[in-house]
Amino acid sequence: MENKGKLVVFSGPSGVGKGTIMKKLLQADEKIALSVSATTRKRREGEEHGVHYFYITKEEFEQKIRNNEMLEYTSYNGNFYGTIQSHVEELLDNGKTVMLEIEVDGAAQIKKKFPDAMSVFVTAPSVEEIERRLRFRNTEDDEAIKNRIAIAKNEMTHANEYDYIVCNDDVDAAANKILEIIK
Repeated sequence: MENKGKLVVFSGPSGVGKGTIMKKLLQADEKIALSVSATTRKRREGEEHGVHYFYITKEEFEQKIRNNEMLEYTSYNGNFYGTIQSHVEELLDNGKTVMLEIEVDGAAQIKKKFPDAMSVFVTAPSVEEIERRLRFRNTEDDEAIKNRIAIAKNEMTHANEYDYIVCNDDVDAAANKILEIIK
């Protein structure tokens, strides 16, 4: 199909500004769509099915895994999270550039199924800057931040597995660079 969209894997450690960059990308180009993930976790107040996540039961999720309907998935803190293949394919068929904001393990799973998917790893100027940003959020205690920093250090060892690495030292510049890469 001639107007088929592009699949873009978008990863990076917590605190590098992925969410802020994503908002700018979605505002800048109507052809860009953020893929909605599925989860078995309970819906939180204010969250909407199909907007924040597709909320499904553990049994439904496991059935989708058995039926090969998941592009990627993981289990975290007793719940499943993943990407439903039919959702992504529908967006691609409609000519959208589909952004999958996922962690490095999920990105590796996607690359096996979609070797032509473009991948972008977002980082910050330093680990100290990531820590500063996490602390600035003021949403977690010291132990949680230390854990996120340890995970971030591990995730950064996978940056060279991506097609592009973008340092978010300025959010507008980082978003513009990603827009250039996509185009």
